[in-house]
Amino acid sequence: MDKKAFKAAFPLTMPVFAGYLVLGMGFGILLSSKGYSFLWAFVMSLTIYGGSAQYVAVDLLSGGASLISTALLTFMVNARYLFYGVSMIEKYKHIGKIKPYLIFGLTDETYSLVCTTEPPEGVDRKKFFFYITILDQSYWLLGSVIGAIAGSTIAFNTEGVDFAMTALFVVIFIDQWLSHKDHRPAVIGLISTIICLVIFGAESFLIPAMIVISAALLIMRGTLSKEAM
Repeated sequence: MDKKAFKAAFPLTMPVFAGYLVLGMGFGILLSSKGYSFLWAFVMSLTIYGGSAQYVAVDLLSGGASLISTALLTFMVNARYLFYGVSMIEKYKHIGKIKPYLIFGLTDETYSLVCTTEPPEGVDRKKFFFYITILDQSYWLLGSVIGAIAGSTIAFNTEGVDFAMTALFVVIFIDQWLSHKDHRPAVIGLISTIICLVIFGAESFLIPAMIVISAALLIMRGTLSKEAM
């Protein structure tokens, strides 16, 4: 264990710890309310680790959805990670054997940390990113298991629990808005999403919205990069 890299990464993940513990517990409680044990929460958080996809998976499991429907819906919910991955190609270019795990663990919050943070001088870059990623997953894993155990022993009204992920995305949007002076990317994302929602409907707007947003940002890439310098 590289203590220097761990000590550099750990404080940065504390906000994620606060969020993932609560959100993970919400997922665990929701899963438990459908009759699944904490072992399901543990395995899903260990192997899927998809946040919103895990919330969706609860209804898919309890509703007996087909394999094809599950695959398509999961792809739509997680389609944004395709765009995250493209933007991380250079940063993870020479990351070595841990690269597959770093790709697997690239959640919204981990992406935000890795994308905007560089390791302090003298800290191993690979291990720094590794500890950020594995700490974040540990927080989610812990929260989901605690929630599942609590949900199986204490009576909960789970109405509205699945809104937790929506609330998280709203918080991320507000944080990005406040931390950047140039709001054009955020406005493009918001307007594109609303237009696609109206045209394609709530069940099918996600992928078209991602395509429109990506195309618009690629077209404006030169202008945005120059003004950021």
